[in-house]
Amino acid sequence: MSTTTQKPKLKTSAMIASIASEGQKTQSAPFGHALVELAAERPEIVGMTADLGKYTDLHIFAKAFPERFYQMGMAEQLLMGAAAGFAHEGAMPFVTTYSVFATRRAYDFMHQAIAEDKLNVKIAGALPGLTTGYGPSHQAAEDLALMRAMPGMTVIDPCDALDIEQMVPAVADHNGPVYMRLLRGHVPLVLDEYNYKFELGKAKLVRDGRDVLVISSGIMTMRALEVAKELARDNVDVAVLHVATIKPLDTSTILREAGRSGRLVVVAENHTSIGGLGEAIGTELLRAGVTPQFRHIALPDAFLDAGALPTLHDRYGISTNVMAETIKSWIS
Repeated sequence: MSTTTQKPKLKTSAMIASIASEGQKTQSAPFGHALVELAAERPEIVGMTADLGKYTDLHIFAKAFPERFYQMGMAEQLLMGAAAGFAHEGAMPFVTTYSVFATRRAYDFMHQAIAEDKLNVKIAGALPGLTTGYGPSHQAAEDLALMRAMPGMTVIDPCDALDIEQMVPAVADHNGPVYMRLLRGHVPLVLDEYNYKFELGKAKLVRDGRDVLVISSGIMTMRALEVAKELARDNVDVAVLHVATIKPLDTSTILREAGRSGRLVVVAENHTSIGGLGEAIGTELLRAGVTPQFRHIALPDAFLDAGALPTLHDRYGISTNVMAETIKSWIS
């Protein structure tokens, strides 16, 4: 008599579960702590949010600098307009909300009040891409496409806690508006093993390899590194190029690495296949006449399901296991 082992039933909490793998190192609230450390030296920094301080780790800043913290209520358009006003007066607002509310609900206010005037406002969007299971109302699957299209906007998609820690002072040193995806809570720490240093506008070859080059951003770099370790057991050598800055794109590094002969080039992103990193890189490759075998791992051009994150990551092909099987099928 045969028996089938049933997977444990996932609870509702899995809809907002940590993206960290089991046993993975994490760091608590790297954005909030990095901002507090920087604000101690930069009195022009103010923190602003739309009723989401606790859920974007800005509550840490609010506790350290209550006189420089502004809670705007559930009014994201007002949040962006007020941030523009602060910037006009010489302050440097770090603005937090969920990515969907920034990029979909307050887009025109960022476009007209902040970007057109090239103001020094730094916008951090939590729950980017498929990092929540609460369905299309909360899943910012198209945020990079929207923000890439905004003139003058710098766009960043960090991988882990180290990336975020180093990103905060770098964006403060940059003169102009920035949109950065935000990982909050207990954030994985992976890049510390690779002698990594964040530089605005620079892609970094985190891991070299002869068979496959994965060009990735955000949490997909973490997934790519996990895939590289998994495929090494099958003697498949995977390189990982981390592109933390989506705009401006480090075209020279991407073309150099993609132009090395004999490797399958895979772009992996936690974003819809429309308008994100994959299309940006594909365009640059064609313009330069660099034509490797090219594949794309991304979320579909669809409204995504609600459910437990592990299930959804498997369903949409961005989990480590599914990603590894997909790449193996392409090179077999």
